Amino acid sequence: MKQLIKSLIDHFVKVDKTTIAGWDKKLEELQSIIQFKFKNTILLKNALTHDSFYKKEERVNTEISPFERMEFLGDSVLGLVIAQELFVLFPKKHEGNLSKLKSKIVSEKFLTMRSNEINLGDYLLLSSEEARSGGRLKPSIVSDSMESLICAIYLDGGMPAARKFIKKFILNKFEDYVNREELINYKSILQEYTQGKFQKPPIYKVVSEHGPDHLKEFIVEVFVNNNSYGKGSGANKKSAQQQAAKVACEILKIQ
Repeated sequence: MKQLIKSLIDHFVKVDKTTIAGWDKKLEELQSIIQFKFKNTILLKNALTHDSFYKKEERVNTEISPFERMEFLGDSVLGLVIAQELFVLFPKKHEGNLSKLKSKIVSEKFLTMRSNEINLGDYLLLSSEEARSGGRLKPSIVSDSMESLICAIYLDGGMPAARKFIKKFILNKFEDYVNREELINYKSILQEYTQGKFQKPPIYKVVSEHGPDHLKEFIVEVFVNNNSYGKGSGANKKSAQQQAAKVACEILKIQ
């Protein structure tokens, strides 16, 4: 673990500190919000320095991304804590129900909601290009940064500190979130139904796509047992598939 922390510190010293004037003060503010004071703030800085900053602003060419590596470990720490807490909270729930609940809590949408509550995107180091394109609000970036932050807390304060943070800022009142419309995984519901009834998954086909690259809209049609059960639209194929699956679930009355 000491060697891992040293490698993260060694990587960050390559950054030109003149480009991030005032960031230390902002990170003090964040530490106050999350109620955790880092002994080694370079871990926090690594966790919140997005790849785009290194590549565009610092011209650091590296195949190893501290942000992505910390996201990877943070995801595992988060998953373990969530699994343990749900195991204790719901002694009568079956494994399948616990797995579904856990998948909602660790999902991109859920983590984005919780990250936005502490305005985590405001504290990220992004390239100027990524910042202008709304990177501080992008679910993919914001949710990943939450996992990376969890890793930093874990490396600095151990599992007790990570668990305390996760319970307070992710698990707290989670029941109020997991039943929201945007967290229902209609694709999963539809697939479970079709596999059981027809022994084959639904098929999603892109019907059309239009608009410039930064404002693309995809139209996807879903087929169940070779029959069309509706279309959905979205800014990417995944969200369009989710909308199409929702329409199919409503038609099949399996919500």
